Order: sequence, then C-alpha cells, then structure tokens
Amino acid sequence: MTIQKPGIALIAPGSYAPEPEAIPRGIARLEAQGILVHNYYKHEERHQRFGATDTERLAQLEAAAADPDVQVVMAIRGAYGMTRLLPHIDFERMAASGKIFVGYSDVTAFHMALYARAGAISYAGPMFTADVGAAEPNAFTLDDFWHCLAGPTHTISGHGAANPRLDVTGTVWGGNLAMIMSLMGTPYFPRIDGGILFLEDIAEHPFRVERMLLQLMHAGVLERQRAVVLGDFSGYRLGVNDNGYNFDEMLAYVRATLPVPVLTGLEFGHIARHVTIPFGAQGHLQCDGERWSLALSSYPTLRTA
Repeated sequence: MTIQKPGIALIAPGSYAPEPEAIPRGIARLEAQGILVHNYYKHEERHQRFGATDTERLAQLEAAAADPDVQVVMAIRGAYGMTRLLPHIDFERMAASGKIFVGYSDVTAFHMALYARAGAISYAGPMFTADVGAAEPNAFTLDDFWHCLAGPTHTISGHGAANPRLDVTGTVWGGNLAMIMSLMGTPYFPRIDGGILFLEDIAEHPFRVERMLLQLMHAGVLERQRAVVLGDFSGYRLGVNDNGYNFDEMLAYVRATLPVPVLTGLEFGHIARHVTIPFGAQGHLQCDGERWSLALSSYPTLRTA
C-alpha cells in the first residue's frame, strides 16, 4: 500500500504563528511533494494572543471540515485557545466530515472532546509551524506522521530505566497533561476503561506533574487504565527549596503510589523529534522491563491500492 497525496488544511484554533515565515515555507515544502494545501490562517487577523477572534477561529475549523478537497486538518500551533471554542463546535459534524484532525499541546482539548462527544479518532501529531514549516524540519517526525497516515497499523517504541514488564491491550488516548486536567468534570472528558494513557507537558515543575497525576488517581481515572506512558516533560526549573526533589524522585513516588504501571521513554511532546499517535486507536503495549513497543491499529488512514 502507498499513501495518497492528501489535501491538507491549515487552521489556527489557538495562538498565531510566532514565526509567520514558517507558513509559506511549510506550504512550499508540501506543494513540492504534490500536496494541495488549503490555508485558512491569515496572520493579519491575529487577535491578542490568538490566531484570530474566537468567531474567526471557529469559522476556520468549520470551513476546513466542510472542504471536500481536504483530508487532513492540521493546526498551525497550540499554546492556548481551543478550550474557548469547545462549546461552539459541532463534534458530530466534525466526525461525520471524515477529516483527520492533527495537532498536540492545546489541540489535546479537541482530541478529548471529539472522542467524548462523537467517539471519533484524531491524531496527536505534528504542528505546522514547528514541524512542517520549521527552518530545519526533523525528518523522523515527518516520516513517522506519513507512515501513520499510510496505515493500516503503526508501531512506536521507546525505552526507560525501571520500566515494568507488561503485555496489555487497550484504547490509546492522552496528550498534554495540563490540558487533560483542565477538562476534568466537563462533558469533554471521555470515559475510557482499559486504556493506555500517554502524557506529556512543557514547563511544568515535577511537583505539578505529580499533583495532576494524583488528581487523576483520586478521580478514579487511573485505576481504569492498563498503563501510563510518559513522554517529554521538559522546560521546568528546579529551585533550592526542592532540596533534592526532582523528576526522577517524583517518578519513583508515583510509580510506588499510582494503581497503574508507569512507563517512560515516549518520544512525544514539545520536542523536535516526536511520534504521531492516533487518539482512540487500539493499542498493544509490550515491555521487557526496559524497552517497549506500542502497536496501533483500528484508526483512520489514507491508503490507496
């Protein structure tokens, strides 16, 4: 099987492009591959810290979902803004569009809500400005995205010290930890039993990561999962008052406390090299005590015979 050349729509559901030159650079890169790009983002329409007003950003999403020449809808950036749009999005319509929605970070809110409200799968994957339009794009990141789109299955792997031995299956879901916690108790937080939960975050001190994980435990979410897989948690600063409490100490504590196995080594988060993970796919996670692999299946792809 080979992947068809999809029509890709660009939208700004959150913040605007910090480097506007990344947009034409990324478009030219895709067009050189024979991909048709539909750009719904206009840099001059940025509003405050957002890519446009709430109304205009919602209109971008709706137009991209309705465009018959588009198969993939990719966010240009995350940061913040998707949460404002959630009450106004027709998620059944988004699901019925058949589009593959792609992004991470702030876009986690869309992944969560789309699955909770319509049971539809989307991609925790590249952002346009940071990945496709980067001055020096990471080849692994883009290759992994295209391989995932090609399907029908996709396998990612990693390794980390003291990872538990396990062999489990379940629904794969997750994303940015802070965004997930922001939806706790709302209609946009899906109930997933027997899941494989992947998490990442940026500039969150280890004690905040611990606190959010404990909240997930106290809310009964973690006891329903088969495993938690941690991605990148960088960008924080330790202080003198931490007195030896660092990410490794936090990790040891949560591994001893949470009612679910915790693995590390996932290449996902606010980093140049990262994998693509279909949110809602079926996963088979195997770990030998250090190295692990996660085989993904039953997710939307773009394939031709």
